[in-house]
Amino acid sequence: MMKMKAAVYIQYGQPEVLQVKEVEKPIPRNNEILLRVKATAVNSGDVRLRKADPFAVRFIFGLIKPKINILGSVFSGEVESVGEDVKHFKVGDFVFGHTDMSFGSYAEYKSLPENGSLALKPSNISYKEAAVIPFGGVTALHFIKKARIKPGQKVLIVGASGAVGSAAVQLAKSFGANVTGVCSTANIALVKSIGADKVIDYTQEDFTKNGETYDVIFDAVKTISVFRSLKSLNKNGIMILSAAGMPEMLQGFWVSKTSSKKVFTGIISHNAADIIFLKELIEAGKLKPVIDRTYSLKQIAEAHVYVEKGHKKGNVAIEV
Repeated sequence: MMKMKAAVYIQYGQPEVLQVKEVEKPIPRNNEILLRVKATAVNSGDVRLRKADPFAVRFIFGLIKPKINILGSVFSGEVESVGEDVKHFKVGDFVFGHTDMSFGSYAEYKSLPENGSLALKPSNISYKEAAVIPFGGVTALHFIKKARIKPGQKVLIVGASGAVGSAAVQLAKSFGANVTGVCSTANIALVKSIGADKVIDYTQEDFTKNGETYDVIFDAVKTISVFRSLKSLNKNGIMILSAAGMPEMLQGFWVSKTSSKKVFTGIISHNAADIIFLKELIEAGKLKPVIDRTYSLKQIAEAHVYVEKGHKKGNVAIEV
């Protein structure tokens, strides 16, 4: 069997559970491509799965120990080989995308169904820039489409400097919204640079107390109080809680049932159409990847330590 290097974990826990080892190289099925992974990223989802936090993660991914031993949900790379039924990709194509629930991109190779959430890589960005787009980009796009954001609407994005927030700022702008970003002092310049019309420094000002109201409030980082923030939402406004836990989901359900305001939470879906949409925005100059730090695959545990601190600007890339 051919071997490859991968960051493997066989138990839930601290970043040190991630160990770079030699494992079996995947063999693509008839409907799959084999990707030589050039870059991936460390996202909050990878951190939660590594720790099994919340505990409910264990009911899906393994009660005592993880069933999936290689994390990594996003990728960019080059098609090395294709199954005999593959029609849309060929050897040598540069692609990027999301692994959906199969994970496995913390590795030198990954096999993927050709009808998965992938597309040709945008020609105007690097592999590592392409790899960081799908996590925040698809999450933000899912909720922005669901909220049907229209030109001229006032949109507040909390956590505007993170992976999801930085994508949400740019996507909301591309849909014609007037965007206010909420972030810390250190990230004001970044949030302005990606297109926010106004920035609120949460260390200096509480948006729930400034008298402003918005058509959409998008909390990308699970920091707002659902009920306290309602007064900042217009009568038929929409609140998006992309990082909601069970308490926030239940509060959102109650608000949606008992008022004219709507709260959107829940699991997002991925598809190739969304990846293609993001690719076209990138090529049109309307969506820029934001990378805070870059690590090598052998530094994966270090990258997890940094992401878990919760202060990253945009994304943390991994060069494989």
